[in-house]
Amino acid sequence: MLIIKCPYCEEERAELEFRAAGEAHIARPANIAAITDEEFADYFFLRDNPKGIIFERWRHIHGCGRFFNAARDTVSDKILLTYKAGEPMPDPATLKPATASKGETA
Repeated sequence: MLIIKCPYCEEERAELEFRAAGEAHIARPANIAAITDEEFADYFFLRDNPKGIIFERWRHIHGCGRFFNAARDTVSDKILLTYKAGEPMPDPATLKPATASKGETA
């Protein structure tokens, strides 16, 4: 189970208190009515799925109810950092991927 720190409540809680809300920092079209069906499908359905660090949106549904962003390592499934919605995306190069400790499986 993930332990997630809400940047608004500033408390660490079990994953059960939160809901994942997809990829963070998606560039939305300025005039969505002017894009083609293919461009809309790409924007609406296609998401990155890298091995390593990914930035996601989460919501603290059983707490403050607010959305925030998190950097998660998809290899170890560990949350590396959480930050408030609207704050700029951190540089992925500055985040150190989590490593599994002895006897722990990722």
